[in-house]
Amino acid sequence: MTFTYPAVITPHKDDDGFHIVFPDLELCEGDGPDLEDALDDAREAAYNWLMLELEEGGEFPAQSHEEDIEVPEGGFVRRIIVRIKLLPDSD
Repeated sequence: MTFTYPAVITPHKDDDGFHIVFPDLELCEGDGPDLEDALDDAREAAYNWLMLELEEGGEFPAQSHEEDIEVPEGGFVRRIIVRIKLLPDSD
């Protein structure tokens, strides 16, 4: 299964790093010393968020439209793809 969620990416004020927030995934964030590491961290956070939601039998939230997302000054929106491979139960 492939999921794509918009993420708000904001540069750190004090260094070259970035902070990433998923508006649709409550409390799901990523951070890193550069954009590549921040994106990897955010992708892993989103994967874990979605897996927990699957395990708990919840539903995934709908993706926001980019034009509806509030973006702080200097920030930008990027869609992040998360792939989840579902394996058959071993029971």
